[in-house]
Order: sequence, then structure tokens, then C-alpha cells
Amino acid sequence: MEKVLEICVDSLESAREAALGGGDRLELCANLVIGGTTPSPALVRLVKAETGLPVHAMVRPRFGDFCYTPAEMDVMRMDAQVLLDAGADALVTGFLTSQGALDREKMAYFVDLAHSRGKKCTLHRAFDLCRDPLEALLAAQALGVDTILTSGQAANCLGGLPVLEELLDHRGNVEILIGAGVDAAAIREIRRRLPAAGAFHMSGKVTLDSPMSYRRSGVPMGLPGISEYELYRTSAEKVRMAKAALWEELP
Repeated sequence: MEKVLEICVDSLESAREAALGGGDRLELCANLVIGGTTPSPALVRLVKAETGLPVHAMVRPRFGDFCYTPAEMDVMRMDAQVLLDAGADALVTGFLTSQGALDREKMAYFVDLAHSRGKKCTLHRAFDLCRDPLEALLAAQALGVDTILTSGQAANCLGGLPVLEELLDHRGNVEILIGAGVDAAAIREIRRRLPAAGAFHMSGKVTLDSPMSYRRSGVPMGLPGISEYELYRTSAEKVRMAKAALWEELP
């Protein structure tokens, strides 16, 4: 069974830390604090050049649901082309219908595009908001999706163990990439309870204080509750600990 530790990053600094800690590949996005959006082509190129790791690039135009307008789809299709041109090794995206099913037509475009360029395609955690995970898994298999990133339709991976077990039992050729709340302890627990689990996704983030000494209060710039004076970065040590947990012998 192949073992993979994928690190989700949204900056060059975090990508460096992920590589230093021993991450096997990167999911690259922007705005990780809101779940991730499409990164810039420049970031893809720099991360590829500096880390040498496979880079799976997010294609997501905004925060929120995964039921996109025609205008948003136009942007996503163009973004996907540009990201592949910049060197992305895979596209990471997902689409749902208004009724909560996997939108096969939209997903098929990105799978086919990636495969036509010799690259891969991941169905991200839009999967966790679908109405029927097994139905969506079978649809993804039929489309040729390479990887599904999932918490087992729970707030975190440990809460999703029953669904994750079912997905692993029916995965076929699809990699089931376990994410949300992943750290060294979670990897140990999941490996103990689900021996078929071998692919994990984590950010390994720590919170850093802004270097700004002058701070104006009462002028929020983004979502409520998110401080402009806190920075999130991947920790090489957290990645290193998770990698050790992935490869250690189970009792």
C-alpha cells in the first residue's frame, strides 16, 4: 500500500516548511483560512522550483458552496489551463448540483483536461457536502478521478471513520486521501482502526504574530473573527511528526 502525506499550503514559506518536514506532495491554494481558493501561477512556479515536490493546484474561485454559475465556470476553466501551463501536477476541484449530487458534467471537464496533459485530478472536500458519498464515489470512479479528499463527511477525520471505512472498501483505483484534523496522533489512530488507510492530508499550521507594531482596531478587512494580525504557516516539525506516524510500525 502506497503511503502519502500531502501538505496543504498557501504560501512559499509554508511550502518550504512542508518540504523541510518531509511532505510527499503539496496541495497549493490561496486563502487557506477560508478553505482555499485558486493560487496564482507565479506561486505554482516558485513552489515547484524551490521544493521539487509534486504540486496539486486548487481550482476554486471563491469561498462558499460548490454550485457554480456559468461565469464562474468560465473563470475556472481558464484558471485550470493556466495552472497546468505553470507546472501544476494535478488539478484539485469539485462541483455539486443544487440537489447535492456530484456534478458529473462539470467534473468531467477538469478530469479530462488534466489527463489530456498527463496530469491528475483530485475531487476535493466538495465530496463531503454531497448527499450520498458512495454514489459520488462510484460516479468519480466512472469519470476517472484519481483522488478524493475527504473527512468522511464529518467535521474532522476521526468523526468520519465509519464513512471512511466504507469508502476505503469501495475505492477501486481511486486514492482516498484523508483530511481535516490530521496530525500525528490522528494518523496513528486512523491507521490502527482502518489498516487500509495510507494517504493523509494536513496543513500542519501554526499561528504567527504579525510583525506590525502599529495596529488599528475596529477596521476589519475580511471575514468576522479573522484577525489581520495573525498569520498562518505550516510547521516543519508538525509535518515531520506526522510523517513519522505514517511510517512507524503499528503495535
